[in-house]
Amino acid sequence: MKKPAKRKTRDLRPEYDFSRGVRGKYAKRYAEGTNIVVLAPDVAKAFPSADAVNQALRGLMEIAGRTIATR
Repeated sequence: MKKPAKRKTRDLRPEYDFSRGVRGKYAKRYAEGTNIVVLAPDVAKAFPSADAVNQALRGLMEIAGRTIATR
């Protein structure tokens, strides 16, 4: 079994000043997650913008709603 590689400790450069840093400043926002959706390349080619994607999805939701309501 191999031994884990030792990490080299290096001093930070003088221009890196974290003395006024706040620990966990964005932790809550990060924990809430994100709403980013990655489209497959072939799907992304069909839509020139985010607005086009949203418009298509709203149309699909409307059609799906009508289909469910008529059952």
